[in-house]
Amino acid sequence: MSIGEVLALLQGEFPDVTVSKIRFLESEGLIEPERSPSGFRKFTYMHVEQLRFILTEQRDHYLPLRVIKDKMAEELGRPRAVPEAKEVRLSRAELLEASGLDEEALTELEDYGLLAPVARRYDEDALKIARSVGALAKYGLHARHLRAVKAAAEREAGLVEQSVAPILKRRAPGAIGEADEVARELSGQLLDLHAALLRGSVRSILGG
Repeated sequence: MSIGEVLALLQGEFPDVTVSKIRFLESEGLIEPERSPSGFRKFTYMHVEQLRFILTEQRDHYLPLRVIKDKMAEELGRPRAVPEAKEVRLSRAELLEASGLDEEALTELEDYGLLAPVARRYDEDALKIARSVGALAKYGLHARHLRAVKAAAEREAGLVEQSVAPILKRRAPGAIGEADEVARELSGQLLDLHAALLRGSVRSILGG
């Protein structure tokens, strides 16, 4: 996995974790991801398990890193088997059931371009979008109000495209993999920036 994928796996449980935090823990020797020939980090589920352990110890027990490192060596000495992740491919009926949306709300999402099926199936991102929109609806926000969010995401994707285009143009062996790694890492950084800017804007609204 890339560092961006690792971040995505951890942020639900640890909202404050960032790419910089993961890199810091690496620099302190608590995790040791492999490197691709081009120098990009390559993480496994063992590294995710290690990071989850470290972040839990910091959050719940306030232990210093040197103590966490020793404790981790004792408790995580042997990598644990991790079940293989299954690809999410939902029918329309399954998506409605899993997300809690009704038919009208899902149709509105599709009409405003916030999600679309591929070969009449919905993937994991579509499920996340549907659930998020369902949660926002409780506050009076519906698909028609969220076009600005989609537009912002498309602009950010354009920034990623600009960065990976030179890599893809080289047409060298492994270029696609390298571009994918860069794209994922940039996406993680942009998510951090977006979240920080949003928090700052909200604080200003509230007079903070």
